[in-house]
Amino acid sequence: MKKIRVMHIVPALTPGGAERMVVHIARGLDRKRFEVAVVSLWRRVGSDLERLLDDSDVKVVYLGKGWGFDYRMYARLHRVLGDYQPDIVHTHLDVLRYACTCWMWFKRTSRWLHTVNNMAECEVGPRARWLQQRAFASGVVPVAVSGEVAASVWRLYGIERCQVIWNCVPTDLYGSPRAPRAEWRAREGFADDELLIVCVARLHTQKNHALLLEAFAQGAARHPGAHLVIVGEGPLRGELEERVQRLGVVGQVHFLGVRADIPEVLAAMDVFALSSDYEGSPLSVVEAMAAGLPVVSTRAGGVSELVEDGREGLLVQPGDVGGLSGAMTFLAEHAEARRSMGMAGARRARDSFDVSAMIRAYEALYETLDRDVRTRRPNVARESAVPV
Repeated sequence: MKKIRVMHIVPALTPGGAERMVVHIARGLDRKRFEVAVVSLWRRVGSDLERLLDDSDVKVVYLGKGWGFDYRMYARLHRVLGDYQPDIVHTHLDVLRYACTCWMWFKRTSRWLHTVNNMAECEVGPRARWLQQRAFASGVVPVAVSGEVAASVWRLYGIERCQVIWNCVPTDLYGSPRAPRAEWRAREGFADDELLIVCVARLHTQKNHALLLEAFAQGAARHPGAHLVIVGEGPLRGELEERVQRLGVVGQVHFLGVRADIPEVLAAMDVFALSSDYEGSPLSVVEAMAAGLPVVSTRAGGVSELVEDGREGLLVQPGDVGGLSGAMTFLAEHAEARRSMGMAGARRARDSFDVSAMIRAYEALYETLDRDVRTRRPNVARESAVPV
């Protein structure tokens, strides 16, 4: 039986949620039915995602994109697509601005889909939105990562029934870390009885770390032995470090940068916190749930579809510094609530957000689209997945 050839195209294999989702899919597809390749517009960046793909049998091509707009990507993408001859092309983030001309050339021999990983209004800029509008109207199939994202696709692009496939994680990996909690804490300089609140997110305005720092300083920082651990890197690090000094919580806030040992980091923590202004369906929240951590988060995008307020964690409105502070303080002071919410989150992650469910959903979609190519049917039904 002929294998279905799938090609994923990403801007770069940097350590972000959308990129990690691509790696999960590429490594998890059934090799008896699918052949898969990943194209990065950028060059190698030395990430753990690149190493994971190196250790698998996935073909990876780096196109060597430079900073800013790079017209060379049109010809390089065209050449790669011509060489690989994919049946399915799966794009992510903002790559359609480079891939759109290739789509016009290869649309007769392949079906294209695009995962919308953030609220549609926030995913790309105005010019790229226009290109995506044209692409969706001409046959590129959108996939949303949450019900809220699907609603935003309807608002912005007029696509009423956008399919939803949740971003998921290998829950066993986060439930069974390689390094025990006490060992990681000792290595990183934390005592076993200290209370650690962690945020895993790139240091970008979307994530609103300034709100998180204010909320921590107002409440949980006063709890004996409380620390805020920030994992991620980005352009706002210097500004955030200055804010830490102004708030008087130096010694209680720790910037760890980019880490490849996220399962071990999460296993050593007590609470997970996220203060974003907007989200799609953040993979970091699912990872924290799989690791058994209670979640404190703003109700940004699809977060409330992952976490039930009062069951797996505590949710507040975006921008609500007092609510976020109170939620972190409550969990800092109530160990039993941390334990029960963490256990509930781990169960929900295993039952609803394991990577196997995401891979099965994409396999089914790829097969539907491939049949469409072979029979020359003009449309593919865009039915929403059954809600979790």
